[in-house]
Amino acid sequence: MSVKVSVIVPVYNPGPYIEDCVASLLRQSMPADEYEVIFVDDGSTDATPARLDELAAAEPRLKVIHQENSGWSGKPRNVGIEASQGEFVMFVDNDDYLGDEALERMYEYGVANSADVIVGKMAGKGRPVPVELFRHNHPKASVENAPLIDSLTPHKMVRRAFLDRIGLRFPEGRRRLEDHVFVTEAYLRADNVSVLSDYVCYYHVKRDDASNAGFQRFDPVGYFRNLREALDVVEQYTEPGPLRDRLFRRWLRNEMVERMRSNRLLKLPEDYRKELFDEIRGVVVERFGPGVASGMQEAQRIVAALIAADRLDDVIAFAEWEASLAPSATPQSVEWRDGVLHVGFTAEFTSRGKPMTFPAEDDSDGADLDGTPTDADDAIARVAASTVARFDRATADFLVRERATAAQFFQPVELTREILPADEDGQVRLVLRGTATVDPGTAAGGVAIGGGLFDVFVRIKLGGWTRECRLGPVKLDPRPVPPAGVVAGRVVLPYWTGKQATLSLDVDRAVKGVGLGRLKPDDVTVTGDRLRVAVPLHVPGDTKARLRFTSPVSAAPVEAEGTLSGAADGSGAFIEVTLPSGTLADGTWKPELCLAPEADEPRFLAMSVGLSAKAGRVQVVRPAKPAGPSTGQKVVRKVRRTLGKIARKAGLRRGNGA
Repeated sequence: MSVKVSVIVPVYNPGPYIEDCVASLLRQSMPADEYEVIFVDDGSTDATPARLDELAAAEPRLKVIHQENSGWSGKPRNVGIEASQGEFVMFVDNDDYLGDEALERMYEYGVANSADVIVGKMAGKGRPVPVELFRHNHPKASVENAPLIDSLTPHKMVRRAFLDRIGLRFPEGRRRLEDHVFVTEAYLRADNVSVLSDYVCYYHVKRDDASNAGFQRFDPVGYFRNLREALDVVEQYTEPGPLRDRLFRRWLRNEMVERMRSNRLLKLPEDYRKELFDEIRGVVVERFGPGVASGMQEAQRIVAALIAADRLDDVIAFAEWEASLAPSATPQSVEWRDGVLHVGFTAEFTSRGKPMTFPAEDDSDGADLDGTPTDADDAIARVAASTVARFDRATADFLVRERATAAQFFQPVELTREILPADEDGQVRLVLRGTATVDPGTAAGGVAIGGGLFDVFVRIKLGGWTRECRLGPVKLDPRPVPPAGVVAGRVVLPYWTGKQATLSLDVDRAVKGVGLGRLKPDDVTVTGDRLRVAVPLHVPGDTKARLRFTSPVSAAPVEAEGTLSGAADGSGAFIEVTLPSGTLADGTWKPELCLAPEADEPRFLAMSVGLSAKAGRVQVVRPAKPAGPSTGQKVVRKVRRTLGKIARKAGLRRGNGA
């Protein structure tokens, strides 16, 4: 069978960080004979070369090429392209990893849409990744109709025939931004680009030792010389005008202005800060017309103007002011309705921990942003006034992010904007008030949310800032504590984290929080062979459930299928089962409830009530609690702990004396 995808992995001294990459490549759902993995070892000096040879000897789909160190990733990727046999090539870095179905999904999506380039959804584990690009699928994307330019890392799947037809390869040598040059040209010359957003294909990982190439301090002169090469590509394949300005804006915003803002600038050594500023200003003055900065957010435009005017001191003063600003999102309500979790919240920016205030009236309509501020105070005043004038454009997104993988998903939000008076005369607060809806059946990009822990984030776009924060801490009294919901075959428990009191979701993992350990005998009724249990759950309709009964008098458990239904008054739910006739022997039985019996790994949760069977009759009892230690046992344990502490202290003193 012909190879569909060749995965190309440039390798240089990854140490143990390559293991997750290798494991994910071997776990792919695509049949093993339909893809190959080509590791190009770029002169590694650690144990990696031997490890790769060992893997290749055991796995026919893995291949290894060893070469002398070339200085960067461009040449290893090009060597991999030349050695590839696949219809498509996929670029993966040695310290990142793929989703288990990434190759299969991306290949099929690309073939179905005749794509030359396929961009799979990314999750950033300690690293930033594009957000807007992955709101939804773009089967027919281009730089005109989608924010493709936000994603310039090389981690794409590209048709090999397309690369050969246009002669596209990575720039080689000791250089930066080789991926920007390659990916930008691919976008601009492809017949079609497809963006797959309903499955996380690529996990972009920050190493614990922070030695990823992208986190190292760079030489500003060389870096911005290489950046100009990416701008050259844009100029070669576009005409002067709005599209070119919009594409250039990506580099002005991400690579220049954002480096000159807030703590990112303030943390730099003073001499390096000046060198970086001078190189950035050189590109801004040399390459960017007024249309490039005009489409940016307010604060970005102000910083760009100060850079162009060679005003580093004002840029630093503005950064110091911005460093005091932070987003804040406060929960107002959390409740289930018809199988959907409704979360009310407010969001705004704070300054030094207090709500940020703005001038109540603005006569400029933001026009003054096109000029250069006279000083930092003028810059701050202009941004504040423009933020009020353009408040109708402010937005707040609601995201759930899986804690283990950093995969995140947008949820629907209904939003209103409120201008509230502040304590100071003539000042107002700009508050976003939203209601988000989380449907467990569609929350993961249109499909059911998977098991795990999910943290809730609010992403605020207001004036000159786009920042995100956790939803919380909760300040309501009493604090809303909605029950677990059984929806779409999932058990979803909203809860407040212990330290920060921020909102999170436990999906198919919670035990105590589900509430089955707080049941009382009055919650259970037995009528003949019918058992009915009232449970503190939200259930939007009838769904299957299963009860399992265990007992010391029986070697094997007894199971019974049942129906879980929501109470008519919305106060909870109940499960009804028919007890297996004649199968409960005389004795005490402990029931356990499975709320999602059709799950891949059904879980049975213990209930705090029991059943007693005698002569065919069943009644409800409280299960006996395990006997606690006697008073004598408690004394013995306390003495042992005390003696242990004394011995440890004595050992420490001897160690210090040695």
